[in-house]
Amino acid sequence: MFPSSLFRIQNTPLYRKAVVGSRSLSSCNTNKTRLGLTPTLRNIIETEATGTEVTISGWIKSVRVQKRIAFAEVSDGSTLRGIQIIMNDPQIAAGLSTGCSVEIKGILASSPGREQSKEIQANSIYIIGNADPETYPLQKKRHSMEFLREIGNIRPRSQTISAVTRLRDRAETGLHKFFHENEFVRIHTPAITANDCEGGGEAFQLATPGSKIPESDFFGRKVNLTVSGQLHLEVYANAFKRVYNFNQSFRAEPSQTGRHLSEFWMVEAECAFVRKLALLLEVEEQMIRSTTQYLVDNAGSDLEFFSQKNEPLAKLVQRLTDRKPYAQITYTEAIDILQNADPLQKFAFKPEWGQGLQSEHERYLAAKHFDGPVFVTDYPAEIKPFYMLPNPDGKTVACMDLLVPGPCELLGGSLREHNLERLQTSIKAHGIDENSLDWYTSLRRYGTTPHGGFGMGFERYIQMVTGLENIRDIIPFPRYAGKCLC
Repeated sequence: MFPSSLFRIQNTPLYRKAVVGSRSLSSCNTNKTRLGLTPTLRNIIETEATGTEVTISGWIKSVRVQKRIAFAEVSDGSTLRGIQIIMNDPQIAAGLSTGCSVEIKGILASSPGREQSKEIQANSIYIIGNADPETYPLQKKRHSMEFLREIGNIRPRSQTISAVTRLRDRAETGLHKFFHENEFVRIHTPAITANDCEGGGEAFQLATPGSKIPESDFFGRKVNLTVSGQLHLEVYANAFKRVYNFNQSFRAEPSQTGRHLSEFWMVEAECAFVRKLALLLEVEEQMIRSTTQYLVDNAGSDLEFFSQKNEPLAKLVQRLTDRKPYAQITYTEAIDILQNADPLQKFAFKPEWGQGLQSEHERYLAAKHFDGPVFVTDYPAEIKPFYMLPNPDGKTVACMDLLVPGPCELLGGSLREHNLERLQTSIKAHGIDENSLDWYTSLRRYGTTPHGGFGMGFERYIQMVTGLENIRDIIPFPRYAGKCLC
């Protein structure tokens, strides 16, 4: 069992900086510059006193030259807004243009501006790499997300994408922290596999050079890029009890929606000796709560950037971290809610028992009916994969999806079938070659245990906390049907 005391989560106000003892996290990072690298702007702003001589490096975001003074904004990706550079001698600004890389020496000073606490009075500026102002695509103006996708090599310098990138970094750290504090062991599951975990036929098949068929002679059998590390995690869960991964997954979906990618990151976990679905729901809920709280404590300015003009998003972040349990309904109850929805709520797909929930159904449940996260459990067996444990009713399986405003389905999981005969029967019923899964089914011959697990799309999590509509703006290099720019 997972006693509640295992989940260590701070109950702190939204966007408050985390503290260790009486010191902020930033003040604890006293060894940041010991490598000999130029310190980041974040490090300088948070740790250096005004009046200190500093050296920074970064990229010019804007330049404004007047008769007696010049201003520039410099960013290095470590902060949301960069830092303002004051040049009392305008000649220092000669040659500066948006996009060029620079090294600047000067004195750190207090800033009278509202958006920053400190600025730099520049003594010297050295241009390291020029940028043609006529062709540099990222000017100081509002660019559409569609335009930014077309300049994938430059868009990391934009304020929105840089904020997303920092949130990705902090969220990954928060996830690892949660799992390690709760004694999960990280497993590196393979990217190349002979199995399609979901059985949907949406895997990218691999072929060696010169091969005319996708059956690779290199491995001696047909192989593909993984769609999920679940089956391999189950192997290690039978030795380590609690395991997880954080890996890339690949799906050959032709979908052009804002919720799907061909290459994305998944966090997956498997737990042995788990008999009740409620226990998995607790792990999942505490993982979301803990990771989101970590973002609030360590990336508050970036979260605020996305939520400052989006009240529902700020409310959602608060809801994700509070102590109130997430809503929970069965699939049958979900269908009933949808069928009895306001007559003005028209669905393109009629909600019917036995059919999968469409994105419009999930959106209604999470964003309108519950106005927050909601677990939907016990789906019909016919629409779920072969490995899920049947419920006593014989019609449904012990599974769940977590629906949230924004990306809709955030994660999914289930108890796994641990009985050999029933698993073999399910594999045959799903039309899967049982010989290809001998390694998986044989686990049930040697010390089988009740167990279960789940998987969460990492990009969907970031999409949820940023409120961005398109998942292609969440990942550094989006790959989807018809697009692989670099």
